[in-house]
Amino acid sequence: MDHPLLSRPALAMLTLAGLVALPYALPRRLVPERLRLLSPLPTSSAAPSPQAPAPQVGEVALQETREDDGTSVEPSAPGGGALPFQRAAEPAAPALVDGPPPRSIEDPTGHALDPYYAALARVEAKEPGAVARMTYYGDSVIASDWITATLRRKLQARFGDAGHGFILVADAWPGYHHDNIRRSASKGWKVSRVVGPYAPDGLYGLGGVSFVADGPGMFAEVRTMDKGPIGQHVSRITVTYAVQPGGGKLALKLDDQPAEELSTAAPETRVVRKRLTMPDGPHKLEVRSNGGGPVRVFHLLLDRDEPGAVVDAVGIIGCRLRFLDKIDDAHWAEELKLRDPALIAFTYGANESGDGFAFPMDQYEATARAVLKQARDALPNSACLIVGPLDAADKKGDAYPSRPVVPAMNAIQKKLAAELGCGFFDTWQAMGGYGSMGIWLKKGLGGADLVHPSSMGAEVLGTWVYKALMEGYARYRAAPPPAASSAPGR
Repeated sequence: MDHPLLSRPALAMLTLAGLVALPYALPRRLVPERLRLLSPLPTSSAAPSPQAPAPQVGEVALQETREDDGTSVEPSAPGGGALPFQRAAEPAAPALVDGPPPRSIEDPTGHALDPYYAALARVEAKEPGAVARMTYYGDSVIASDWITATLRRKLQARFGDAGHGFILVADAWPGYHHDNIRRSASKGWKVSRVVGPYAPDGLYGLGGVSFVADGPGMFAEVRTMDKGPIGQHVSRITVTYAVQPGGGKLALKLDDQPAEELSTAAPETRVVRKRLTMPDGPHKLEVRSNGGGPVRVFHLLLDRDEPGAVVDAVGIIGCRLRFLDKIDDAHWAEELKLRDPALIAFTYGANESGDGFAFPMDQYEATARAVLKQARDALPNSACLIVGPLDAADKKGDAYPSRPVVPAMNAIQKKLAAELGCGFFDTWQAMGGYGSMGIWLKKGLGGADLVHPSSMGAEVLGTWVYKALMEGYARYRAAPPPAASSAPGR
């Protein structure tokens, strides 16, 4: 009688087991990852790829926002460990940030940025109440506030500090951070986001996030900096929240004054704003749910009644540009109009680079055009700037080739900028074009994931965008257009 292990079914099973095990016996670089059948699926906090199930309507509970002192510290992922955007050990080399930017802002019309330059000119002339406000949307590259913090510091050093600007109530994702503002929040807030889970009514405020406290005692606190050249003063704080059927009580406590309690109950849901004014100087504000029903809050705006610059960093981790269309159209238009930036800017591509061509490029172009057009229609008198995607690479042996979708996205964004009357800063070419992320990694400018910059790389990128803007501003000042006096900027 034959041995049981030599039977045909047994031999088939042994052969199958050997084929499954073979990829693990060979070097990883020789075997496609898809053949390692027993490897666990990777986890990610980013929004799902086009093939993955869509996020559901609902909320997710947040952990506490630990004390954030507003200094540039490396954020960490849940359970510890660095997020992809890593902090470098030293500042950027002078050779990278001195001199002119490697690319100028592309502008076929020559006047796409005029409304912003007009606002800067009024600020520079110290016109009372003049503000050059930039509202800057992006993915995790902006949610870390490293590029935008560099822009904020440089613009406010030259033109004056008109306030920190936009800030979310709490950390809607691990790694959310803003420089030059101090924050903390209790755990228990529930959140809906444009990257999921979704708010059923499409109301997310300016920042793509809706926070809900469904019980008393949940709080968030924001305060100005104790030291440093910027961020120590505020004279206006605007709280954006919702009133709704069955809404509870929202308490706002400024400094050590008695709290002001607001009812958020109303026959129907709508977004409202409470502006608090105070003597210009250091202040703190606590936002707290006081029971009586759920309380829904979106974001805060910190401004000053001083001529100067503001950079609103509206970063959404895991976001693709098309995800901004999850915001109710009329609601987003209203938020943009009320904020009234002299310049609206966009940086997207990190997450799309992971999608590759799974999301077809014709659909990418159509959805990007639709979102950008919504912003342009809401802000017809504002300037628009598209800051193109960073290079993203995959390691193959000793090489770091660019993901093929990156130059394709870059070309589409450049095309749409010209079509919609926006300026375009070609980040990909400024970095060095094809394969540049590998070089950036070796120089300490790129993150280990080959998608995000390091903090030093972000400082370089922020400096380049600032210098490109100032290059255009110098040309504007040399020959201002006749309509400059009517351009927006407050």
